[in-house]
Amino acid sequence: MTIMVPSTATAPGRQALDSALHQLGQAAEHLGLDDGLRTMLATPRRSLTVSVPVRREDGRMDVVQGFRVQHNVSRGPAKGGIRFHPSTDIHEVTALAMWMTWKCALVGIPYGGAKGGVSVDPTELTTRELERLTRRYVNEILPLIGPEKDIPAPDVGTDEQTMAWIMDTYSVNTGYSVPGVVTGKPMTLGGSLGRAGSTSRGVQIAALAALGRSPEGARVAVQGFGKVGALAAQYLADAGCRVVAVSDISGAIYSASGLDVSDVRAWVAESGGVYGYRHADALSHDELFELDVDVLVPAALEGVITAENAPRIKARLIVEGANGPTTPEADEILAANGTVIVPDILANAGGVIVSYLEWVQNMQAYSWSAAEVEMKLRDLMEGAYGEVRSLATDRALTLRQAAHVIGVGRVAEAHQMRGLYP
Repeated sequence: MTIMVPSTATAPGRQALDSALHQLGQAAEHLGLDDGLRTMLATPRRSLTVSVPVRREDGRMDVVQGFRVQHNVSRGPAKGGIRFHPSTDIHEVTALAMWMTWKCALVGIPYGGAKGGVSVDPTELTTRELERLTRRYVNEILPLIGPEKDIPAPDVGTDEQTMAWIMDTYSVNTGYSVPGVVTGKPMTLGGSLGRAGSTSRGVQIAALAALGRSPEGARVAVQGFGKVGALAAQYLADAGCRVVAVSDISGAIYSASGLDVSDVRAWVAESGGVYGYRHADALSHDELFELDVDVLVPAALEGVITAENAPRIKARLIVEGANGPTTPEADEILAANGTVIVPDILANAGGVIVSYLEWVQNMQAYSWSAAEVEMKLRDLMEGAYGEVRSLATDRALTLRQAAHVIGVGRVAEAHQMRGLYP
């Protein structure tokens, strides 16, 4: 039997939580929030840690840890993805839930932030083992979730099939089909047109808005050629950008004349990674960050841009497709060097925007066309970017500081308007 012990203060996700709390602290200073309100905003509303037993194909039983954190529900039901990753811990999940709270408030959708996860490597499990793990995890967090309480979605290591299992497990326990309990579902179960590439589309919209010039020939490097990064690279290439480098866990590749992103995606589908792609040169992961490009898109996990590598980053613009890829120390270095960063709570908000649209369709038993979904996504993304840019200019803030001032400010206002239950 394998038993995962509880996380400690030195767990990998602690850095992410420290970053989230630092950003909250900065926003609270700009907003002049009192200590009591700051403490409320820094403290999750609910945190659940569960043991998840899973029966393996050879008869063994492993027990792994699962988590669900609802950071804030003042503006509406909790919303946030579920990730399956070996380094997932309660600190990381708490940080991600907090970022989701500010993200939803920033783009103006009526959700609070949540996040879930299981400390497991999904690539080491068979499909049947994954299904058993998912259904057991859902049973453990069942009291917290529901279409009017907390709506999960896919994240790292999960996908629409995972969401289908979650929807079915919840529906079986309820006694009738409840498509609105999750978003990011298959179309046949109430998924939305445009949901699959929505985070990537949002990254493209944010990048083009911040670029300040024609995208034709703009050099782009994408770190994390996965669920978000691959499509973001494709959309940027389709807009006229020259994607010169991409990376994933297998390695990194570079072509000064530009990569054929469609062909790279086909190679990855066939081989499992970008390593060995025939029409590009091999590159180290560190070298990708140091390329002389116009746009760098970190689209993997948090904490990859640090005080150690930030001084060597030459990109004029960083668009955060991942959550928390830049540490506070790196933020300061990059700002001093004149690098513009479109922060995660803005740049990757496309996913939660279209998740919201999917949920609305489910709750109304209605559907929109792909064109309507993209139009609504574009309006919300461009509107949020305009607000952030305007505040940053007016108050001499970075885009990250401005985004957090808006997001945190809206949640603080909701707290104050609702008051405290006696």
